[in-house]
Amino acid sequence: MMDRSESDSRSLLRRLRDTLATTGSGQDRLDHITHLIADSLGTQVCSIYLFRDPETLELCATEGLKPESVHQTRMRLGEGLVGRVARTGQPINTGDAPTEPGFRYMPETGEEIYSSFLGVPIQRVGEKLGVLVVQSREAREFSDDEVYGLEVVAMVLAEMTELGAFVANEQNGIGAAHRFPVMFRGGTGQEGAAIGHVWLHEPRVVVTNPVGDDPEAELQRLERAVEALRAQIDGMLEGAATMDKDHRQVLETYRMLARSRGWTRRMSEDIGLGLSAEAAVEKEQSLARARLERSPDPYLRERLNDLDDLSNRLLRILTGQGSDTGAELPPDPVLVARNIGPAELLEYGRALKGVVLEEGSVGSHAAIVARALSIPLVIHASRITTEALNGDPVLVDGDQGIVHLRPEESVAKAFQDKVAMQAEAQKRYADLRDKAARDRSGTEISLMMNAGLMADLPSLAGSGADGVGLFRTELQFLTRTRVPRRDELAALYARVMDAAQGKRVHFRTLDIGSDKVLPYMKPQDEPNPAMGWRALRVGLDKRGVLRMQLQALLRAAGDRPLSIMFPFVATAEEFREARGEVLRQRDRELAFGRQVPEDLRIGAMLETPSLAYAPDSFFQSCDFISIGGNDLKQFFFAADRENERVRRRYDTLDCSFLTFLEQIVARCDAAGTPLSFCGEDAGRPIEALAFAALGLRILSMRPASIGPVKHLIRRADLAELRAIIHEARASGVQSARPAVTHYLATL
Repeated sequence: MMDRSESDSRSLLRRLRDTLATTGSGQDRLDHITHLIADSLGTQVCSIYLFRDPETLELCATEGLKPESVHQTRMRLGEGLVGRVARTGQPINTGDAPTEPGFRYMPETGEEIYSSFLGVPIQRVGEKLGVLVVQSREAREFSDDEVYGLEVVAMVLAEMTELGAFVANEQNGIGAAHRFPVMFRGGTGQEGAAIGHVWLHEPRVVVTNPVGDDPEAELQRLERAVEALRAQIDGMLEGAATMDKDHRQVLETYRMLARSRGWTRRMSEDIGLGLSAEAAVEKEQSLARARLERSPDPYLRERLNDLDDLSNRLLRILTGQGSDTGAELPPDPVLVARNIGPAELLEYGRALKGVVLEEGSVGSHAAIVARALSIPLVIHASRITTEALNGDPVLVDGDQGIVHLRPEESVAKAFQDKVAMQAEAQKRYADLRDKAARDRSGTEISLMMNAGLMADLPSLAGSGADGVGLFRTELQFLTRTRVPRRDELAALYARVMDAAQGKRVHFRTLDIGSDKVLPYMKPQDEPNPAMGWRALRVGLDKRGVLRMQLQALLRAAGDRPLSIMFPFVATAEEFREARGEVLRQRDRELAFGRQVPEDLRIGAMLETPSLAYAPDSFFQSCDFISIGGNDLKQFFFAADRENERVRRRYDTLDCSFLTFLEQIVARCDAAGTPLSFCGEDAGRPIEALAFAALGLRILSMRPASIGPVKHLIRRADLAELRAIIHEARASGVQSARPAVTHYLATL
């Protein structure tokens, strides 16, 4: 015999669904829904609070409270019992609401006569939409079945909100999802500006049928989908014979979760109460997500991604909304994703106008590839995958870390003007391509470009660069599921040197660790990875990989000139060991009768303050030194470049930092060692000009920056600017930037 509560729940959900199909305004639907829920649960009050903005809840409909309080009563996130439910994502169930911690009395609603309170969150896969509340006069706690039933109702309301069922035509009504302009403030992963249309890396699954008519049929659909999911995972495991232990462990975790009886039982219970199979999966995903996000255990929080991926796979099986949705890639795609691996990003290639990620970091794989492809990247754009739809117009400001989704016409026009001005400037800079970066007094600066892909090399001639100041070799390791073979790397490095057409290429050896973890390398659980086991430290501990890469570079060069530099050198002894390894591999190649470069230069990247104070013998033993500005600045100011709160806090033209750079210039000049500056700041014209004024004669940057930097150098007198910087420093100011910009205004 059918359980009565299940029958009542299904009846209520069907009535809610029928309400969704009625004509009328969103407000009419909301009013009708609160009446249905109060009537069905036998309570005197039912209220729906929805987010007006991320920090503010608004009473949008009520049965039982004063009608005039609708759209007038608002509260901050965390304020009162309703605000607590919204903040924590957890129900509050009490028979004596006024005695609950944080209770807030709102006299305009007339709620003082109601003792009992049950509030549940209206949420959808990590997105908080509002709070559903029922209240009654008698002092009683609601049963577990009633709480569970109201959560099921809240799930349907979440789907109805997503589908735009409650959009009102009044000015103070609820905004339509996916229709209005939204601005996202994130972080800069790669500078630049882009105008385009959204292309979702993983299109969101839209549940169009939250209510199921036939529980038995829905249960069968769920069972078939779960079986298909388990078969998928088993198939991946069968093909994982060559997979490393960590990858296999992830799949084993997936298999364990997919075979969890508790997971499938809870979804079956939701179906019994009237949800469709898809809505049941999403409800369980939302509740589990809310639980795991609050957990202090980092392992449990990591399982959140596993659970999300598993739930999304199951939803795609149920809905047929796979990654191949039939949508066509727009001609100007801006990729939007929670996160993305380097190999997947490279598959899109230069077709992309920009990339926007909810996660990521300035040193992540995606950021490295975005720099190599010279496409703007914004990271930490929270919730954009929830809000964006395929084809939405979007503006990406990589300079400011801002994204405008569905921008207003005035914003779009201003942004178009900015991009047009930049394009016009690049045309002007093209005329400087074959001219030297020589200041008014005749001092010449060598401008080099950074690269990491074969696709970058065509930019070498077009940009006017004198060579490649940094070729990132880790990309060939990051985009593979296994260690590349020596002959593969040798062939690649040879093609790079061929494409450079005789211009110098400085190959940086493998720079991994920190947030650049190889797919086949076990992540190190380090409290501060940026200062941990990375770059040359890994190479000296894992000599086999270092030797293999050095052999590949030597064979690729043959008798051509070769420059090798080691990243993240902290002591002179580390460089001595690394340099000795190069010479041993060169002698080995000679012993096998192979050609080796007569012009072999071995250098170090100065990225730690400690190396600036190394003995004179270190500077004399280096064939060249390259300042790695990104890391050096973060260690100099003790400001983590992954931390948005502090990474922009300190100015590159801070007088203390410029003094430090000038000391390095002096030490290299004394040793007769060529010195370059490589990093994001080298490509910023004002900063580049200041570095040149301090004596740096080689700057390495992204290709698009060479024109603007060359243009400014040719207008300036570096000796004049050096005197101005020294004068500013002597006056005791914190930064030389105002003095430098004032000088530029006089040119």
